[in-house]
Amino acid sequence: MAKIKQLIECVPNFSEGRDMGIIQQITDEIRNSAGVRLLDVDPGEATNRTVVTFVGEPDAVMEAAFRAVRKASQLIDMRQHHGAHPRSGATDVLPLVPVAGITLEECAELARKLAKRLADELEIPCYCYEAAALKPERKNLAVVRRGEYEAIPERINDPAEAPDFGARPFDEGVARTGCTNVGARDFLIAVNYNLNTTSTRRANAIAFDVREKGRPAREGNPITGKVKLDENGKKIMIPGTLKGTKGIGWYIEEYGIAQVSMNITNINVTPLHVAFDEVCRCAQNRGVRVTGTEIVGLVPERTLLEAGRYFLEKQQRSTGIPKEDIINIAIKSLGLSDLKPFNPREKVIEYLLEDENGDDKALVKMTVKGFAEETSRESPAPGGGSVAAYMGALGAALGTMVANLSSHKPGWDDRWEEFSRWADKGQALSDELLVLVDEDTRAFNKIMEAFGLPKKTDEDKRLRSEAIQAATLFATQVPLQTMQAAFGAFELCQAMAEFGNPNSVSDAGVGALAARAAVLGAGLNVKINAASLKDREAAEKMIAEAEQLIAEAQKKEAEIIGIVERKINEA
Repeated sequence: MAKIKQLIECVPNFSEGRDMGIIQQITDEIRNSAGVRLLDVDPGEATNRTVVTFVGEPDAVMEAAFRAVRKASQLIDMRQHHGAHPRSGATDVLPLVPVAGITLEECAELARKLAKRLADELEIPCYCYEAAALKPERKNLAVVRRGEYEAIPERINDPAEAPDFGARPFDEGVARTGCTNVGARDFLIAVNYNLNTTSTRRANAIAFDVREKGRPAREGNPITGKVKLDENGKKIMIPGTLKGTKGIGWYIEEYGIAQVSMNITNINVTPLHVAFDEVCRCAQNRGVRVTGTEIVGLVPERTLLEAGRYFLEKQQRSTGIPKEDIINIAIKSLGLSDLKPFNPREKVIEYLLEDENGDDKALVKMTVKGFAEETSRESPAPGGGSVAAYMGALGAALGTMVANLSSHKPGWDDRWEEFSRWADKGQALSDELLVLVDEDTRAFNKIMEAFGLPKKTDEDKRLRSEAIQAATLFATQVPLQTMQAAFGAFELCQAMAEFGNPNSVSDAGVGALAARAAVLGAGLNVKINAASLKDREAAEKMIAEAEQLIAEAQKKEAEIIGIVERKINEA
């Protein structure tokens, strides 16, 4: 399978919200770091605090975070800091957030690694909190930041209260930088649900129905009655229906409507679409309608994909369709364009990075005509490997098409899930093979770059030879991966030929033909590249696997075409 790109978000909070010169210098460290994108800078004068958001691949984010913390430690003197927000250091909190292709646990490990580096190289004492906590009680940021900056001299010398990394007696350096709290947490989504009312009271009531905290229990009248207290004098709360959410109702003069404003702090427990449906249910119980959704800030792609698939499944429709179509279903179902047009390119984190760092010359971005013309030119790439991957993508796409047609065939409603599962498999194969279209050309270009390395000295020659061999190995592995992925299309095409919509049986047959061409074509690339490998054991192993896939592909194609011919003759 093609490796999913890992993305994480970092949301450092710096203890400076008034001096824009200092803020600029800190955020410039992030702007000038390779491989990350600065998404937001939000200074607060009253809090004297700036919240910064940036995103990228893990290594790049870790480096940018380190540089920003280093600059903050040089510019911010905590002995002079005062503000309304709790704080304990020049860089107060430094959470890492999983966005795509990475787990919360992996982010927690990265956070601990970053905390250790800050302590070792910058001599900043660091606590680890939330998912990165090394002690159970430190999962709660309030516990970690207890007493704030002013309590550091006492806490840092107490073994039970000392930082996880960089513990030492209180000195001038600690007095200046304070302590930094490095953590890992789930992605937080800020969302407002639009209501067909102007009543803040009604919006608040709905918010209290759903938010995890709920509302205070009261004696008698649920609104004006006396709040009930427990034996410790604390309010007794009636919990809401949605875990991992915070909410309140308000009136927005700009829109002329009330909203339920919600923070979803755990999208794994309460996804966006689940919160939407529950707010709709509670609103309806109070005679109010939800007219749409306003996402504040950015969301990961998976949030909208999960929502789109959820609503498709409610309709008993196949989910094995292109991502763009799934996201469009999410936009329509959630009413994301209720207040203003919703553009995924501006609101989805992964798409913002694609637009900034994307390759406009990528083959998969070309038109069909453009791809054919580019292939025909005298340049050696794209060549047979990329074409083979594209044929494989088309073969999987044809099988997926038959599955989707079968899922929605009149009279076959009870089989929609069966065909949807096949379509999901086919869509995944097609997506993987489309990635391999460009990957194959990149592999060839790596070989050309290696051959272009200097060869003046013996050391140059050694390094050049090693680079050529590494690039050749990669250029052999890529078409082998194409063969493996394309071979997966046979199972789909055979099932669709045998059990799918009979009116589309010829499409399943063409899909099998395309898959066979992909396997055999990519196999030729494996063989020609493997011939240049000095590691003959690795080369022969890949050639043997390629030969086996070719033989099996020919058998599968003949079997599927036999089914197709039989079905056509029976029609």
